[in-house]
Amino acid sequence: MSSKYQALKQECFEANMALNDLGLVIYTFGNVSAVDRDNGVFAIKPSGVAYEKLKPEDIVILDYDNTIIEGKMRPSSDTKTHAFLYKNWEHIGGIAHTHAMYSVAWAQAQKDIPVFGTTHADHLTADIPCAEPMRDDLIEGNYEHNTGIQIIDCFNERGLSSEVVEMVLLGNHGPFAWGKDAAKAVYNSKVLETVAQMAYLTLQINPKAPRLKDALIKKHYERKHGKNAYYGQ
Repeated sequence: MSSKYQALKQECFEANMALNDLGLVIYTFGNVSAVDRDNGVFAIKPSGVAYEKLKPEDIVILDYDNTIIEGKMRPSSDTKTHAFLYKNWEHIGGIAHTHAMYSVAWAQAQKDIPVFGTTHADHLTADIPCAEPMRDDLIEGNYEHNTGIQIIDCFNERGLSSEVVEMVLLGNHGPFAWGKDAAKAVYNSKVLETVAQMAYLTLQINPKAPRLKDALIKKHYERKHGKNAYYGQ
């Protein structure tokens, strides 16, 4: 019997496989979800299933209150974070979470990733934010749900737009990224990991490396995202 959510499951499955193919996860670490706004549900990888064994029919469908609508397996342990973000940021269509090495290293160092070069500026004009480690009261509460609160609080406190900055590091934890769909969330996860590695190497070569000057940040971002965008490779 076919599922009314088959296309959504397939989108989610392909995004999770891409996360693995891009080397952003090891073992079962990491997950991607995809949302169906019309039906008020999202699809996410089941918990603890190895990528080489994952099938589209394994994908779990839930509503924004974490009620399972379809699926026989337990959803990812990060499901409540995804649900909270979907419920509060209605413009996003996909979310990815990884434990990719360089992204996690910056998160463990509790450091924003500065705009050092044009690769970073091609994607966003801000430093990639690192949220402060979760408060004790949030840790002791509904942890995964409160991870979503941690992300949104970081953006509100810094005056950042989640439509412009589509990625974040959580202090001592790791990265989350999102986008218009699950594929874009994966793309942003790879960009984040690559920029994190470049920034790390930059500081190894020159610990006093300067931030990219504003004129170049503006030029590189607007030629790809501005109203007169023309750049593509």
